[in-house]
Amino acid sequence: MTARSRAPFYVFVFLLIAAGISIATWRHLELGIPWMTGEQRPVWMIEARVDFDALDDAAEVSLHIPEQPPGFRILTEQAASPGYGFSILESPRSRRAEWTKREVSGPQTLYFKAQFVPDEDVTEQTPVRTPRPQAVFWEEPQATAVRELLDQAMERSSSPESMTRELIRLMQPDTRTQNTTLLVSEDNYLQLMVRMLNHAGIAARTADALKLEDARRRQQLVPFLQIYNGERWLTFDPRTGEQGVPESLLLWRQGSESLLDVLGGDNSQVSFSMLRQTVPALQLATLEANQNGLGVLGFYQLPIEEQSMFRMLLLLPLGALIVAFMRIVIGIRTSGTFMPVLIAVAFVQTTLVPGLIAFLSVVAIGLVLRGYLSSLNLLLVSRISALIILVIFITAGLSIIGYQMGFNTGMTVTFFPMVIIAWTIERMSILWEEEGAREVLVQGSGSLFVAICAYLVMSLPLAGHLTLNFPELHLVILGLILLMGQYTGYKLSELRRFTPMKAYD
Repeated sequence: MTARSRAPFYVFVFLLIAAGISIATWRHLELGIPWMTGEQRPVWMIEARVDFDALDDAAEVSLHIPEQPPGFRILTEQAASPGYGFSILESPRSRRAEWTKREVSGPQTLYFKAQFVPDEDVTEQTPVRTPRPQAVFWEEPQATAVRELLDQAMERSSSPESMTRELIRLMQPDTRTQNTTLLVSEDNYLQLMVRMLNHAGIAARTADALKLEDARRRQQLVPFLQIYNGERWLTFDPRTGEQGVPESLLLWRQGSESLLDVLGGDNSQVSFSMLRQTVPALQLATLEANQNGLGVLGFYQLPIEEQSMFRMLLLLPLGALIVAFMRIVIGIRTSGTFMPVLIAVAFVQTTLVPGLIAFLSVVAIGLVLRGYLSSLNLLLVSRISALIILVIFITAGLSIIGYQMGFNTGMTVTFFPMVIIAWTIERMSILWEEEGAREVLVQGSGSLFVAICAYLVMSLPLAGHLTLNFPELHLVILGLILLMGQYTGYKLSELRRFTPMKAYD
């Protein structure tokens, strides 16, 4: 094969490897499937508690709930409200959790729970309609004071964001002037800021947020200021002027929608409790994939029994790669091409030592019985058929003996390939007759060595994790095997033939 004719082959192999790595990377980035085992992800459990006194009549309770708070993804939502009907109402302006009941009396408590996953990629949604500043009217002398404060802030700013920060600074107690003192009180501070910004032509609104602290109970929402800069809503701390949403802040309500509405009750209030949890990253990714319909791209939609089967089958290409490397590059001779892979699969199920003892025992006894069958001068088909039956009896007998001695060897019997072992015994017997016991020992020990190497790789938790959750990586394994198939150089085990040449150096 010329170098030119090999070019399409190498391009094909490169595309295989690139496709495998690219799809696996996409699965990691988009679905959140971790590369390593044991990775944990933080999850915030937020519980909203609604208390009110019912008025011996029908009750309807409506609580504003977040839709997509910046920096977080909603994982699960549920309500704990015995005897109440519950639903989540979606509208273009807000999402609300609604409880209803025909007859209610006395103190009532309702719960709404949601799990939030921190995600830096979740940002503020762009409004469908461009927000417009609301018209605000002032009476004297407030009108003059507002105009002077806005003129001061405008002179020291160049954008809606900088003007907002400057206005917040002017409204602080240590920088207040006579005009500020005339306008500001403790009760109207935030609403005054919103009105002044709207008056200045900047769309502004309030937002309520939760400061996330682990294991906190009966927390209240903290008010924040938001302005529209022409592209998106920006959040400001009205007490410090700090811009942005910190990682420890969850925006629960944004806009003018009411937080809690209660019909058929009074003395209503809502409080929040929070708990920081950690969950396995793989479990979280699987749950999210099932929710957004991407679960069909993995094996977790299948029944547990089929998942277990695929978990084992997907390890076979990894064993095939080890065998190909050992035979083609290292040059280890084995009994059969991929017999070591099947032995390694059995070792994965039985663990190494019990499986090794069972395999050696079956092959040793089988060789003795094969010698007797050879003396009967049977035809090949009859001899192999009889040998398969004898192998089954041998493994069954070993299983019974092992059970009586307290060893669980049943798995060994199940996973050792009976037909392949019978053929192996047949080939070893013929090899013994033609090449001698030494060759049998070389190929037998080579098979066991390669099988043990494949077992050590296949039994790694990382190997099982990657092959099951990133099955496209098998394209990379396929590409590597194809590349090794083009290798025609010396095997490492053959280099010892050149040792005598060192005497001439």
